[in-house]
Amino acid sequence: MENKLPFSKYFVVGVMLFALFFGAGNLIFPASLGQNAGSNVWQAVVGFLITGIGLPFLGILAMGISGSKNLQELAGRIHPMYGAVFTSLLYLTIGPFFAAPRTGAVSYDIGIAPFVGESFGQVGLIVFTLIFFGVTLWFSLNPAKIVDNVGKFLSPGILILLFVLLIMVVVKPMGSIEAPQEAYASGAFMKGFMEGYNTMDALASLVFGIIVINAIRSMGVTSTRGVLMASAKSGVVATVFLGIIYVGVAYLGATSTEMFGLLATGGPVLGKTAAHYFGTAGTVMLSVIILLACLTTSIGLMTACGEYFNTLFPKISYKKWVLFFSLVSLIIANFGLSNIINYSIPVLMFLYPLAVSLMLLTFLSKLFNHSRIVYVAATVVTFMISIIDGFKTFCALIGIEYFGWMVPIVSFYEKNLPLYNEGLGWLLPVLVTIVVTGAIARVLKASGLRLKNKTETAA
Repeated sequence: MENKLPFSKYFVVGVMLFALFFGAGNLIFPASLGQNAGSNVWQAVVGFLITGIGLPFLGILAMGISGSKNLQELAGRIHPMYGAVFTSLLYLTIGPFFAAPRTGAVSYDIGIAPFVGESFGQVGLIVFTLIFFGVTLWFSLNPAKIVDNVGKFLSPGILILLFVLLIMVVVKPMGSIEAPQEAYASGAFMKGFMEGYNTMDALASLVFGIIVINAIRSMGVTSTRGVLMASAKSGVVATVFLGIIYVGVAYLGATSTEMFGLLATGGPVLGKTAAHYFGTAGTVMLSVIILLACLTTSIGLMTACGEYFNTLFPKISYKKWVLFFSLVSLIIANFGLSNIINYSIPVLMFLYPLAVSLMLLTFLSKLFNHSRIVYVAATVVTFMISIIDGFKTFCALIGIEYFGWMVPIVSFYEKNLPLYNEGLGWLLPVLVTIVVTGAIARVLKASGLRLKNKTETAA
């Protein structure tokens, strides 16, 4: 008989999941959102919570219900080559292309910049990131329990400091909430919804999910239903903690604009708030904790990426992969936090729909008998729309007109796809595709069974 876990076990796994998701990026985006959304902060936060914690929760459940041993195997239901390419893109996005460089840039913005001043600027960032990614490389090549131990102490440390800071913000706000910026003046919910993509947690959940599932199985839960229920309960613990932090930090951002003005990113918002309430000691404490949190996250990402690409291309050693990814992260980190965030958006507009589509297919898979034709059709439809969204966002980012071949496609999508201008034009076509191809798959299977029965009877 399968073990029935006590709540304390779910809580432990939930806190582990929270620690996996939680990084400095989870603080800077709600802080910036709060500043920009102003009096529309609550509509924006609801949208942010859906993509910031709702989709990662679904990602964990999708991995639990799939029975797959990893993301590549799950995505391989579409095609083995697609499984490898999609998983590689996802690892590169949450690793050396965006999330890992972001750890270096965020820790500099919050932990170092307040003490060195703007005059040190780019030189300071170069020196700091050389040290930061040098330490990341050293620990990634020489795995030590110290990283795990630091992580175990850091999560409670960050939470305690944050909750104290948020209590101060609620009890003694820095200022009144001002009018929203233009981007949030109308459609604040959808703007917040799209901002939630920046956490990258929905992408990461497809990687972290298997860690959670293995932890649950090690406790004696082995059935698919048991793993799914335990994943759900543990996921609720993690999402509650994240939700409280997102709401609190967004409110912090909203009340800070009157005092600090509108800042480029959320990093300085947190640093200045800590200094406002607790002086230099508060700034130092926040700086040390954020710096260590970013470092442990960076080491974890380098290690995970190195291990994955070493399994994909075993002729290149793990050490060479880690060295390469650390150098890429170092170079990209020096473009600065704002640029890293901005240039990640086109990639996220492309990858997120593909990731969510895979989650939907996983949940509905039994209804269409796990037919590959449904997986392929839904993914092709998603790709055709999300790739254009990625190019559109890129063109807007660098301030150029759409490429000539894009114009008729974008025009067609805008006229015919519901929710297209909100960034969700892929959703309804994918659902329709799943329904239609799913029905065809069921009919074909039923016809095949009837033909097989007739053949057996005749024989």
